[in-house]
Amino acid sequence: MKAVTLAARDDNQSDIWHPLHIKELPKPSLDEVSSKTHAIVRIDAAALNHRDIFIRQELYPGWKVGAVLGADGVGHVIEGPAEWKDKRVLIAPMDGWKDDPRGPNGPKRFGTRGGSEPMTKDGTLSEYVRCPVEHLELCPSFLSTEEAAALPLAGLTAYRALFVKCQPQKGWNLLVTGVGGGVAMMAVQFAVAAGLNVWVTSGREDKITKAVSIGARGGVSYKRDDWHRQLKSLLPKERPYLDAVIDSAGGDLVERLCPTMRTGGVISCYGQTTLQPLKLTMVAVLKNIEVKGSTMGSSKDFRDMVRFVDEKRLKPVVSHIVDGLDRVEEAFEIMQKSDQMGKIVVRISSKL
Repeated sequence: MKAVTLAARDDNQSDIWHPLHIKELPKPSLDEVSSKTHAIVRIDAAALNHRDIFIRQELYPGWKVGAVLGADGVGHVIEGPAEWKDKRVLIAPMDGWKDDPRGPNGPKRFGTRGGSEPMTKDGTLSEYVRCPVEHLELCPSFLSTEEAAALPLAGLTAYRALFVKCQPQKGWNLLVTGVGGGVAMMAVQFAVAAGLNVWVTSGREDKITKAVSIGARGGVSYKRDDWHRQLKSLLPKERPYLDAVIDSAGGDLVERLCPTMRTGGVISCYGQTTLQPLKLTMVAVLKNIEVKGSTMGSSKDFRDMVRFVDEKRLKPVVSHIVDGLDRVEEAFEIMQKSDQMGKIVVRISSKL
């Protein structure tokens, strides 16, 4: 089978950037015992995440040369237990986290699918994946192949950051930073569906416009020095504060937003794309603002997320579609330029 793997880089390169290899690997198989607990999934489509970029830059823990990349995937079960045969399924983007809302609780070591330890052979940028049936969820029937491929990791990360960490209530004011990426766009959709008032930040007006088209009430450009003051002016007079923030940037966010947040407000942080840590100020401490880290989610969160998407009939925003594993570098180029508004999907199966 074909698979996208991480190749060794040239040590003489000034920038750290690993090339990719499209390799022919043995197709995974099942024996009599594993066929009762595992499945072989033919991957119809996969999607990129920023972690795939970070892996190529050696910025993601556990990266490994030779690993198969890709955490998002949708496909059809071709081998495994009879009740799963021929089903269209979403593949969980992680392992080793059952149901504890605080963090991974095993029994196996927690890992993210594809590219890094301990799931280096399990990436979805391949024609077939072998995985335990406990990693599978039936794909909502109304999603296209591309929409389904865009859902797993972004949906899970957004769901946990919003519902598990923020514990929102209908009518809350929520800020989602850095809208345009897959997680931020899903967070907007989830929050709007739950009855929250959502504002966004972005570096591009067209991304703010896209967020408004899926339900956000407005947004500001973080390129403005006074973006936090401009945001405050947009909030309704009857509720002139933020109840919660979902952030992926880090940096001086707490200091800038502290005056705009309610006492006891929550900042749920799932990334630090600025490579600058969030700074918890004494003013924020006195205001009882909670800063919570949020990493992906548990198997329970994944099931709950898929159920929520199904009930609300939410469709992930797909920005770009690339046909075939041989063109995967095109998908990476789009993500590197930050040109996407939503997820970047790679079609894989020729049987679509």
